[in-house]
Amino acid sequence: MVDQNPFADPLPQPAVGAATAVILVGIDGSETSWDALSWACGEARRLRGRAVAVFVSSSADSTIAVTALVGAFPFDCGWNEATATERAETLHREVGCYAAGHGVDLTFVHTHGDTASELLRLAAVHHADQIVVGRSMKARHSLAGSLGCRLIGKRAAPVVVVVP
Repeated sequence: MVDQNPFADPLPQPAVGAATAVILVGIDGSETSWDALSWACGEARRLRGRAVAVFVSSSADSTIAVTALVGAFPFDCGWNEATATERAETLHREVGCYAAGHGVDLTFVHTHGDTASELLRLAAVHHADQIVVGRSMKARHSLAGSLGCRLIGKRAAPVVVVVP
C-alpha cells in the first residue's frame, strides 16, 4: 500500500504548450515593491505560471511633469540615465536571485516612462493575468494619486496592491 500525503500539492501540471498564468509585478527596490515581488512569485508558483518583474525609470519629461504637479520644490533627485541603468542592473541581479531561490520562472524588464502606463503596456504585451504593485508609502501620493489607484482606473488585468 502506498501512503499518499494528504498535504501534497493538488495542482495538476499544465499540459505541454498549455497557457500558464503570467503575473506582472512592478519593482523599484522599495520595501513594499519587494513585498509585491514576494507575493507575485508565490502566486506564479501556485498557478504554475511565471512572473514578469518590471522596473520603470522615469523619463526626463515625466520627472518634470511630476515636479510641476507637486510644486516647484527646490530638490535634486539625482536621477539620470546612468543611475537608472545601474539601478536596473542591480535589481535584475537581486530579482533573479530571489526568483531562482524560490523556483519561479521570471523575466526582468527595464523600461522608461510613466510607471502606470508602462505597466499597463507591458501587461498587454505579456498577456498578464494579474498586475501586482506594492502600496505607496509616499505622502505626496495622497495628493497626486498612488500607482495602485492609477492602475485600477485603467486596468487591463486584475490589479493587486500588496500592503505590508
